Amino acid sequence: MAKKGNRVQVILECTEHKTSGMPGMSRYITTKNRKNTTERLELKKYNSVLKKVTLHKEIK
Repeated sequence: MAKKGNRVQVILECTEHKTSGMPGMSRYITTKNRKNTTERLELKKYNSVLKKVTLHKEIK
């Protein structure tokens, strides 16, 4: 039987990588509580292609 809860998996994608034109994609998978965090997540994560910490936003 599957759990029914407020925790959902979300994918975070780098915003700077899309505009840089470099090949590849920087994505992370994390979870969030849908009840407490209704808006989209924005976290600073490491981008291995750009070799720096960049802003990652939640995608649908």
